[in-house]
Amino acid sequence: MSNNLNNSKPKSALREWVESILIALVLAALIRSYFVQPFKIPSGSMRMTLIEGDHLFVDKWTYGPQVLPPMFWDIGFKEGSPWVSLRWPNSWLSLTKMRLPGLRHPQRGDIIVFVYPVDPTKDFIKRLIALGGETVEIKEGAITIDGKEITDPRIKSVYYYNRGDYGGEGQKIHVPPGYVFVMGDNSGSSYDSRYWGFVPQTDIIGKADFIFWPLDRIRIIQ
Repeated sequence: MSNNLNNSKPKSALREWVESILIALVLAALIRSYFVQPFKIPSGSMRMTLIEGDHLFVDKWTYGPQVLPPMFWDIGFKEGSPWVSLRWPNSWLSLTKMRLPGLRHPQRGDIIVFVYPVDPTKDFIKRLIALGGETVEIKEGAITIDGKEITDPRIKSVYYYNRGDYGGEGQKIHVPPGYVFVMGDNSGSSYDSRYWGFVPQTDIIGKADFIFWPLDRIRIIQ
């Protein structure tokens, strides 16, 4: 009888340990999917607002989180191809275009993280410049919307270069309803809407709010 009791204790402790790990993983996944997601700045396209190596939190509740966050997980690579690719079934993909209620809609000047339209396995971060239904033009380094120059200091302080198929000199670009036009603060070194076009609002992941690392860079993002 005593031997049976002794043998059961390690099993119970192991089960509790496994259950604790699984609960922690589920909670982490829920927080990342529906509340806040960490993001690391990979390039200098948003300098000097955000610089390479900044770690920040992306708030998902401001705009409302996606009902089903996109999933593009590739595990292991051999000769350039992943061993395992995890994707939602096609029948579920419509849920990634639906959102739960948020506090407000995206606004001009917000810094947003979104699914890169050219390659949906990547997330990009840029500043929102124009909303659906507006006409945007880059004129002598300044942004005009529907013929009026933008005075928001977050945008006005940047010199925007005329580049790409959607940002040429004299081009007036109409943003389709349901889409946004985005650009990097480091306009001379940013691959953005000027080159590849518009971002569907349904593909906006969230609003960049706060740099949490490194310590000397901790701040609220403007």
